[in-house]
Amino acid sequence: MKPPKAESAADLHSVLVQNLGRSIAEGTLAPHSILRLDELEAQHGVSRSVVREATRVLSSKGMLESRRRLGTVVQPEESWNAYDPEVIRWRLASSKRLEQLQALNELRGAIEPQAARLAAERASWDAGSDLVAHAARLWAAGQRGENDEFLRLDIQFHAAVLKASGNPMFAQLHNLVTEVLTGRTEHGLMPHLPDHEALQLHVDVASAIQRGEAYAAHAAMSRIVEQSTEEMGDIWSRHQRPAAPAPGPAPALSSAPGTQPAPAPETQRGVTSRPSPALG
Repeated sequence: MKPPKAESAADLHSVLVQNLGRSIAEGTLAPHSILRLDELEAQHGVSRSVVREATRVLSSKGMLESRRRLGTVVQPEESWNAYDPEVIRWRLASSKRLEQLQALNELRGAIEPQAARLAAERASWDAGSDLVAHAARLWAAGQRGENDEFLRLDIQFHAAVLKASGNPMFAQLHNLVTEVLTGRTEHGLMPHLPDHEALQLHVDVASAIQRGEAYAAHAAMSRIVEQSTEEMGDIWSRHQRPAAPAPGPAPALSSAPGTQPAPAPETQRGVTSRPSPALG
């Protein structure tokens, strides 16, 4: 029997980057704290070269900074590259998930409706027709409850609208939209079945772009982003709502003068009679 294959340096490097990135995003590694390379080697069981490469990657994302005579220093959040897909992913995996989604949705609200408006003004008829066909496939996947296919098509649809805007800077923001759509699904902030209105709005965006109706395309895309924010907020609040406390025993009633208190409910061996459930 062959011994298990040892992890490669690339695998160890990737795991260390992920572990450190998530710890910084969560705040477990606090801002301005100092990381000692020899301590990281011992804690994670990796070589000095793996540690150096991992810290180099995180430095390029603004999460770490190497300082002479001091060491490698964890940077505050305002120094991070907020547009880096991995930084977004780590923040979505942290307790700051809702803050990250809110920030991303606010960015979407500023960019995507404008991209849809420009697409209606600039996209060719064929590009508009492709969007309409794509929206139809998206609708079908949503109606059938094919969640993985729906997510894939939803990502492609929004990327296509950004590209159809004709603005290359808008087009490059598709990675941010991908992280929003993927993150809300992975973290249970999507309805089990897409809302009917949301499906119709994607069709409305595509149809407006095909017909060259800039105002209608802008309005429909604005509503898509607004509805996404509302859905995530509602689902998050339900997740966070504390469970109702179990009903306690009924309060004892005062006895009238000269009478004995009412006896407690009878119990069987090991079983106590259950109070009636609370209403409302």
